[in-house]
Amino acid sequence: MRRRTAASRVFSRLLVAAAVLVCAGAFAQSGGYERSFPQSKAAVEKVLKEMQIAGRLPVLDSFATSADRPIDRYQRGYYQSKFQVFAAPTGGSVVRVSVQVTAWYADPVAAKAGYQLLTSNGRLETDLLDQLADQLAANAPPARPSAPATAAARPPANPPASTEPTISAPVPRLPDVRGNYSSSLAQSLAEQEKNGTNSSSKKAEHKDGGPLQNEADNLEEILKNQARPKNLVAVKKSGTPVVASASLNAKTLFLASVHDEFEMLDFNRDWVHVRISGLSRGWIWRNNLEMPDSVPENDAPPSAAAVPTAAEIFHIAREEVAPFPGDWAPLRGMRVKIVSVEKTDETGKDSGPALRLEFAKSVLDRDYVELAQKAQELAGIVLIFDSADGGMIAATFATLQQWKAGTLSDAALWHQCFFDPPEILSTPSGSD
Repeated sequence: MRRRTAASRVFSRLLVAAAVLVCAGAFAQSGGYERSFPQSKAAVEKVLKEMQIAGRLPVLDSFATSADRPIDRYQRGYYQSKFQVFAAPTGGSVVRVSVQVTAWYADPVAAKAGYQLLTSNGRLETDLLDQLADQLAANAPPARPSAPATAAARPPANPPASTEPTISAPVPRLPDVRGNYSSSLAQSLAEQEKNGTNSSSKKAEHKDGGPLQNEADNLEEILKNQARPKNLVAVKKSGTPVVASASLNAKTLFLASVHDEFEMLDFNRDWVHVRISGLSRGWIWRNNLEMPDSVPENDAPPSAAAVPTAAEIFHIAREEVAPFPGDWAPLRGMRVKIVSVEKTDETGKDSGPALRLEFAKSVLDRDYVELAQKAQELAGIVLIFDSADGGMIAATFATLQQWKAGTLSDAALWHQCFFDPPEILSTPSGSD
């Protein structure tokens, strides 16, 4: 009987050990990540209360994956992190983190669109654990000197409260236009601001305060100057493409949402070069952005007032219904409306792709009603610019339908059109 009881105890312990291994394996498969820290559970939980555990993602393909749908159809991504802190048997603590990523899926069928859960690729979890480690290191007390202090040099038992600001090293955070400074530093600088201490008087008072004080002064000045950057551009409409280069045929990096803001690096008449995050760059069609107040609506030279409009440069020569005259798969072999466009003055020169697109947009807007009435007969519309530097612009009725319904911005419309040759959108040599 005793032998059976002992055997039963051994078997029970094996079952418990197996259950622990199964649970650990299930946690790893669910996307959880963990890391050990020498700090106590209470110290870790205190730092976690100050960390940003949820927010918006600037892009999705760098942080999440989708097994059954293309990732470029998702937009407005958000993340929510969950932390679990356990006291380690040998001291310190173990932190587990898991992240849920949700994003709006823009399905061509409106009834199938909606927010969906994506799979985190682990970058968010790793970044959050790194951020926690940095914050814990920044909050660690300074090391004590190894040599004993003499009686004359030993500090008093109750030293006076220090007037020096509490400095905490900047903590790396996920991309966020609101700043990348640690909360302790922001609170310290905010207290100094509240007490009426200006940067110039503080610099004079702590001129010889050492490199740590100089760093605090510099960071405070940066924090004040970057409260609201003056070179931000805002997206006017959801679904606006951010592309890899200044071309309507460029690869779409992602679709921006209304009111999204980006740092403007450069701009011209048609395109704005923006910083996405870190070293990532992109281009946005200028008409889809609200420009900074410092940039005038019309930044052309003063003589631009005499530049004719698109309606004055181009006119419609003829219209007809015929099979599509190109080799574009969406319209190949189908009947379309063909609009021939000519320059009003053949000896003059146009002002680049902006006016061509402006005239094409007016024609598409005007002829959409006719295409909608003949949807069974006409699959799309084609504009042919009859000139030495001209070409063809084609659009399907389905694309125009989305554009007129407001689900496609102007720039998104052009990205779904056909251009032959692509150089029709290039600025002519010699033009500004």
